[in-house]
Amino acid sequence: MNISAQRDGARPKARGTERSLARRAELISIGRKLFADTSYDALSMDDIARQAHVAKGLIYYYFQSKRGYYLAIIQDSVADLVTFAASGIELPQVDRVHRTIDSYLRYAEHNQAAYRTIVSGGVGFDAEVHGIRDGVREAIVATIAEGAYGRTDIAPIARMGLLSWVCSVEGAALDWIDRAGPLSRDDMRELLVKTLGGVFRAVEELDPAYPAPKEARRGE
Repeated sequence: MNISAQRDGARPKARGTERSLARRAELISIGRKLFADTSYDALSMDDIARQAHVAKGLIYYYFQSKRGYYLAIIQDSVADLVTFAASGIELPQVDRVHRTIDSYLRYAEHNQAAYRTIVSGGVGFDAEVHGIRDGVREAIVATIAEGAYGRTDIAPIARMGLLSWVCSVEGAALDWIDRAGPLSRDDMRELLVKTLGGVFRAVEELDPAYPAPKEARRGE
């Protein structure tokens, strides 16, 4: 499912006045700070209301439940990540790739609890969180494909190559934030850029219709 569509779908029905939308956005902004490094289970609705300095009923009014509030927060922060990754089309290809990976790592680093929730699939099997994760994956694949091949409607072999790389990035980023120290974000980014180059070369070998970008070629 499209990330922006998920975020739009979570907005309260028949409450779309400018004031209510602004109030809802304010609550999401507060929630993003509260849940950035705190797990879903660690905060009760009473904790949230107290730290946000609002009545608990106001959160229920806009989001119906704690889970609804948490999902809205994740959807909003992920939508920002995806929007940023997809922007910058005027940049040289290699710069855009570096920018996309760096923004992804920044998100994982500064929203660790939310990132763990997205990658692990939520509390138990949560179809909505899985949908958010799948939306992020497809958005990153599309961004990389657009930069590398000039289009997003790529052949299955190319898509699977990029998707496998994105999935490996998820696991590596989880380990990176858990260990907190051995690798800087710059080193992590450069490592992921180089492994992406290997994927490009493998795709080209299997399907010459998808040549690796010049920057990914060895000895050029």
